[in-house]
Amino acid sequence: MPKPILRSELLMPAGSLHKMKTAILYGADAVYCGTPDLSLRTKAQFTLEELVEGIEYAHKKGKKVYLTLNLFSHNKDIPKLKTLVDTIKDVRPDGVIIADPGVFSFVKKHAPDLELHISTQANVCSHLTVDYWKEQGAKLVVLAREVSFEELAEIKEKCPDTKLETFIHGAMCMTYSGRCLLSNFLSERGANQGNCSQSCRWKYKMHVQLKDGTLKEIQLTDENKDLFEFFLEEGFRPGEFMPIQETERGAYILNAKDLCLMPKLNEYLELGIDSLKVEGRNKTNYYAALVARSYRHAIDAWVEDPENWDHEPFLEELYTLQNRGYSLAFHNNRLTNLAHNYDSAKSVAQYENAGYIREWDGDDIIFEVKNRIDSGDLIEILSPAMWEPIRLRITECIDAETGEITDAVSAGQNKAIRLPASIFLGLEGKNIKELLPQHTVARKEKSIIADPERLKRDMHSFSVEAQGSCCGTSESPCDKSKKTDVCCKKEKKEMPESDNSPKTKKPKFGTDACCGKGCNGCLMFWHDTKFAGLRDKMKDKKIGETL
Repeated sequence: MPKPILRSELLMPAGSLHKMKTAILYGADAVYCGTPDLSLRTKAQFTLEELVEGIEYAHKKGKKVYLTLNLFSHNKDIPKLKTLVDTIKDVRPDGVIIADPGVFSFVKKHAPDLELHISTQANVCSHLTVDYWKEQGAKLVVLAREVSFEELAEIKEKCPDTKLETFIHGAMCMTYSGRCLLSNFLSERGANQGNCSQSCRWKYKMHVQLKDGTLKEIQLTDENKDLFEFFLEEGFRPGEFMPIQETERGAYILNAKDLCLMPKLNEYLELGIDSLKVEGRNKTNYYAALVARSYRHAIDAWVEDPENWDHEPFLEELYTLQNRGYSLAFHNNRLTNLAHNYDSAKSVAQYENAGYIREWDGDDIIFEVKNRIDSGDLIEILSPAMWEPIRLRITECIDAETGEITDAVSAGQNKAIRLPASIFLGLEGKNIKELLPQHTVARKEKSIIADPERLKRDMHSFSVEAQGSCCGTSESPCDKSKKTDVCCKKEKKEMPESDNSPKTKKPKFGTDACCGKGCNGCLMFWHDTKFAGLRDKMKDKKIGETL
């Protein structure tokens, strides 16, 4: 008999009741959420009453809800823990996500019937730690983002009786699974209390200190930008200069790209990971819909025909969303030089959120507008029931309340327009209300893309990273029989570059070799093809042992 396919759960974030219902509508098997006083989510929009309503709604749909109680407790938090745990028992979630061992022990004692999950904030990276939490009573462990696929496979093999959850999509943190000091230090906003100021994505400027002790900013202009190159020299690596890239707009030296494992999703499905998690607790309902839609269709397509599964159409859909560029992050064990954006921290995309269906009023859609719509605009309505968008040309904007007809409508103050069902040509004979239920979202192409050249570079670099092609990022040669139009060096050179792009070719300093320790700082060792043989030897060495 063929081996049964283990269906991985698609787990989506829900920052509000509306976002929860949207995520479930677009295919989430489960959602995770919390109230501000129960979790790290100081920006959570759930009231206790909404949380109860949301759990009841999910259960009626056959879906699960995991509640976050993943605060790191201070003494001031202890007195209210009993009240919080009693509240959790009343709302009856399918699991409670916890990071703090003390909180875990408290909940286990005072609410023994609740299923306990270990948060990614607990930084679980090995089968040893998974077994530890299992012995304490945990039913599921969310692994740290730093766990590679190879390590994940080993953990799955050695911990068959513990459910495992791993992140597949969303923002990446420059620190160890979110344990950040930058936000607290620079803006007094607790990164681990859901209030991160994202200091890692700020723009930083270079300064020099003159001999008289005064500090001067280096002003980069078109006239002098080619005169400067910036490097870091680490104390124990004299003569080795690591580039810091800066343009006249500043440097974004800590700006990680977003995680996207769509090109490798089949590997996680084949491994049978219990839960595939998407980050985005503060993202919009539009984000929840688009990401859930992409991964739901991708998972279902793999289950139906794993041999011929292709990630491209689903990745193309994800690129319609605002993103900082995508990366495989730690999938292949170490970050590559393609995992960061040094010249911009902005999210870019070709499309934007047009709005969503607030409700049906008789045979009219009440469509809440999220970005300006002009007469003549083409919007794409993304039905939860089908993959192809339903395209609709807006010929006039009918105010949902007054009936006033205008040539344009701007977003804000819950502004909505009325779309009669009769304007949907080609859908005659179909139940439009089933195709386009409440909470359905729509998008529109942007008239101006903020940084189209960066979007092209991001797409190209992710293609290179995902393929492991011949562009200096993989030790394996390019397979010309499987080459795509962005695979080889020739196409890479033809990719357009913005005038503001940092230079990527740097002069070499120090020795043209490596100490053999395989440190994170030595990109030359980990990504240059000429060190492929040495990398193979390193696999048999102990940590810290040199070649």
